[in-house]
Amino acid sequence: MTSRRAFLKSAGLAGGAVAAGGVNRVALAGLPELVSQTSAATAAPLVPDTGRPYRPVVTLNGWSLPWRMQDGVKEFHLVAEPVVREMAPGMKAHLWGYNGQSPGPTIEVVEGDRVRIFVTNRLPEHTSVHWHGQRLPNGMDGVSGLTQPSIPSGKTFVYEFVARRPGTFMYHPHADEMVQMAMGMMGTWITHPKAPHPLIDEVDRDFVFLLNAYDIDPGSYTPRIMTMLDFNLWTWNSRVFPGIDSLNVRQNDKVRIRVGNLTMTNHPIHVHGHEFVVTGTDGGPTPRAGRWPEVSVDVAVGQMRQVEFVADEEGDWALHCHKSHHTMNAMGHDVPTMIGVDHGDVARQITGLIPDYMVMGERGMADMAEMEMPLPDNTLPMMSGTGPFGSLEMGGMFSVLKVRRDQPRNDYRDPGWFKHPLGTVAYEYTGVVPEPARARPAAMPPTGAGAAGVDVRIRKPQGHQGH
Repeated sequence: MTSRRAFLKSAGLAGGAVAAGGVNRVALAGLPELVSQTSAATAAPLVPDTGRPYRPVVTLNGWSLPWRMQDGVKEFHLVAEPVVREMAPGMKAHLWGYNGQSPGPTIEVVEGDRVRIFVTNRLPEHTSVHWHGQRLPNGMDGVSGLTQPSIPSGKTFVYEFVARRPGTFMYHPHADEMVQMAMGMMGTWITHPKAPHPLIDEVDRDFVFLLNAYDIDPGSYTPRIMTMLDFNLWTWNSRVFPGIDSLNVRQNDKVRIRVGNLTMTNHPIHVHGHEFVVTGTDGGPTPRAGRWPEVSVDVAVGQMRQVEFVADEEGDWALHCHKSHHTMNAMGHDVPTMIGVDHGDVARQITGLIPDYMVMGERGMADMAEMEMPLPDNTLPMMSGTGPFGSLEMGGMFSVLKVRRDQPRNDYRDPGWFKHPLGTVAYEYTGVVPEPARARPAAMPPTGAGAAGVDVRIRKPQGHQGH
């Protein structure tokens, strides 16, 4: 009988590196095809053509990883490698990710699937993959030094386990985690239910994205990996507005949005125009008795939240993090507040020495969205993006939920800007503004000798008064 090491060698798995578990000769006859993606556009849902059927998700500005069926096992090939990610038109970042992108591709399976993931390491250092939130054998949990040896550069490991419960999960390294996650190494894992589930409803549109953050100096390409708090690019799937695609749905569709947070702070995600309920976390579906209507949900570090609603209000509705500085790009943290300060004379003198000098924030930060400011190469404006009525003055974690009555079913194309019915847009009032109604102050009761029938006595408290 040939040894496992010989099997691995014949299969091209360098050095015989395997995470754990039994991997047979047939499975190791060759790696699954390496599929890579460099486009930053939202890919169409990956409809399964093998294995159990399910309704696929749509990864915002991302894609789902294809697989092959091998003796009843669903096999994926995940490659950890340096990537170039366009964060928005006009800026690219040199990151680390999987299969050509950061975040990596979404992995979709069905409850009860036996899954085998080949992980090839093309990074300049060792790595591992932790399957965040999964129930699995301890040796497949992906914690370097604790549950497995690290995957050396140039080697391939195999993870194999059964997807035991439905839900939304994440994957990320558990090796040199501070560096590798700061460089963009993460991805989403979806386990669909294998049968109708009492706590998981059928939906018409199912979106997913990860929250991540970077500190990239203006004019540079590579994140600063030692940053703990002062990030300047707050992103969804490593994209910033106006580079984040819209979520396009048909009116009265039931919509599910799954959000995972792998930044260093919490994010209150807010949907305009609709109320939703939180129907799941990375711990599983939320009991129906524990659901209530919300318009914002706080997603803490390392958590996932799944919200659902009926998109019954037509229009273009903002969807964003409600921390206002998270809807800006390349934000500096040492800019003084200059609102109301007239520094025109100073600016004219400085401009004589520095022709490109620009005053910032005299009337508010909206100046930055209105003026053409010289920027270093590969740098985005702090606030940008244009809507049908002018500048949106947004960046970072911001997108638009586009609800249309004529959007075809299963069509995720951008329908363009909403055409508002006559009389339904806020407008300028040119008439006379009436004085506001003011309440008359209540008269105080008369006091003193001239106050008939009124006896006002003031008693000062003495000591503790029995307390």
